[in-house]
Amino acid sequence: MENIQNFLAQVRSDLGDQWVDQRPETLVRYGEHTLPGQARAPSAVLFPESTAQVVAIVKAANEFGIALYPISTGNNIGLGSRAPARAGQVVVDLGYRMNRIREINEETCYAELEPGVSFQMLRDELRRRGDKLMVSATSGPPHGGIIGNAMDRGAGYGPYFDHFGMTCGMEVVLGNGEVIRTGDGSLDTESLVNWHVSKFSFGPALDGLFAQSNFGIVTRVGVWLMPRPPASRSFHFVFPDDEDLAEIIELCRPMKLSNFVPSLFRIANDLYAMAPDERNPEYLEGSRQSISGTARKALQGKHGLGAWQVSGMFYGASAAAIEPLVARVRGHFERSGKARYIGHDEALNIPALRIAIDSMSGEPSAGELGMLQWRPGSGNSWFLPGTPMVGSQAMELDRLGRAIYEKHGMDYIVMHVASARFARGLHVLVWNKDDAGENARADACYRELTLEFSKRGIGVGRAPADYADLHMEQMMPSLRRACQAIKQALDPNGVISPGKYGIDLPGAK
Repeated sequence: MENIQNFLAQVRSDLGDQWVDQRPETLVRYGEHTLPGQARAPSAVLFPESTAQVVAIVKAANEFGIALYPISTGNNIGLGSRAPARAGQVVVDLGYRMNRIREINEETCYAELEPGVSFQMLRDELRRRGDKLMVSATSGPPHGGIIGNAMDRGAGYGPYFDHFGMTCGMEVVLGNGEVIRTGDGSLDTESLVNWHVSKFSFGPALDGLFAQSNFGIVTRVGVWLMPRPPASRSFHFVFPDDEDLAEIIELCRPMKLSNFVPSLFRIANDLYAMAPDERNPEYLEGSRQSISGTARKALQGKHGLGAWQVSGMFYGASAAAIEPLVARVRGHFERSGKARYIGHDEALNIPALRIAIDSMSGEPSAGELGMLQWRPGSGNSWFLPGTPMVGSQAMELDRLGRAIYEKHGMDYIVMHVASARFARGLHVLVWNKDDAGENARADACYRELTLEFSKRGIGVGRAPADYADLHMEQMMPSLRRACQAIKQALDPNGVISPGKYGIDLPGAK
């Protein structure tokens, strides 16, 4: 207790009293999340304004032995929100004051951002400047942080979907208080003309160390932006049966291997598409039953959708120039005999498909957040495995996931985001967090999904904070030791987010 008070006294002198918050209501708010585990309240929340203030916080944490937990905007809903990895850690809220768009370069198409810049903030600024450039948006919270999403290896759906891959040049405060820049920013000069246009410079490329790790605090990043095309047109196909997934994957793969379709394919099942605008019509508190096939069919009929909806987008000089591309992909899918085509103009009036259009057009949207109310109680977590783009393998994993959901009384909500060789599965768990039995079943469901998919050689791309240790235990021991060694080298006192992503100093817990 003495250490934390001495630490906060030091930080108050560096930041100012008003930027150190220990009010009970603040600690409760920052400790909340949607996962099955208990809330994890921090011992304080700090609001730095600059990299220099972050350095001061980190140096004080080393001096007094305090565990920090940096966040950007704290909108990582379903993966931990803003709650620290462990109760009592001091949250460093980078997003509240470090929210400047430091540069937008319209010649080489990048922006330099601080952690508090959200997808909506950047979209609004680009629109103000004439809409020449396009941000890659998620379909999650519009006020989610761009840097936080990229460092967690989140993604969008358009051609610039790889958000971490589209970063170029970081400024990082290491756990020992030193500041480094990556790429050509590592030159010992302030004239950094290539920092955000050339990813690699002399020596090792260190950027990847700071994605899904707790080795440092990222305070500035360059993000590449796509020139906004004059026109874009989406296409959509509805398939009637659960077992159509295998054929859908086989149809999508050649379109992406050739890069004929520049966007990713969104392959959403019925509940993923409709849950944002619906509530489970059969839900009864205490029930251990998943939604019935009969109720699903009724919802499909109500919305004019099917068991699966496939969406993609073309970009071009004009709508007329795009039409032959749409005709080709339509002919390709309709040869299956099962695909029903929905064109761009019609899709604009179908909420589930409008979300897909927005996400591939660089328009942040809160539409999908509606699925958190599919059941009452606001419990939500995401299981994020992948599959090779092979229909039989995708179908085997779909049957496995569906059966595990049903075993635990969960409703199977999933979307596969498909590229050329690989599809990421966004498996959503929505449950009544206020029902102790349902909360426990959601936890058991996630753990069984993890173990059963792992047995089949399938890992996850991201993980909710409650399950970081579970996923790290699936990794080979030598990799775990390597993570610990890097942690010890860059953060020797383990002050940055101990336990996040399952990474600690050797012997610590």
